[in-house]
Amino acid sequence: MAPSEKIRNVGPKSAAWLRQVGIRTEEDLRKLGAVEAYRRVKVAGFKPTLNLLYSMAGAEDDCHWTQLSAERKAALVLAADAIDQEMAARKTAKRLGQSPGVGQSIVDKALNFVEPVDTEAASGGGGGGGDE
Repeated sequence: MAPSEKIRNVGPKSAAWLRQVGIRTEEDLRKLGAVEAYRRVKVAGFKPTLNLLYSMAGAEDDCHWTQLSAERKAALVLAADAIDQEMAARKTAKRLGQSPGVGQSIVDKALNFVEPVDTEAASGGGGGGGDE
């Protein structure tokens, strides 16, 4: 990797993780965003900390990660928590032999939730569907 391609704030171990998920330059990082890059690193099985997320956000904002505002860091923490929750739900669904479906809550899918059926309407006893 040429020195100009080094991602700001990111050390060699984290850079290796990023390469494993297809992120090699700051341009690659900016295209995906720090949160999506962090998610991909976690999904790949690595154990990144919030410091990596902060570092990538700093690279996105062209600053040292310690210069990120408290609001920006708080938003990143919320995003990381959401990723952790999504991964936990997917793990539960997998353990139950199910996979989350499109348009259905991961939790509902994990619990094999089925919408209740209106038995009166299903049996045709509703009187033709008109206003009552």
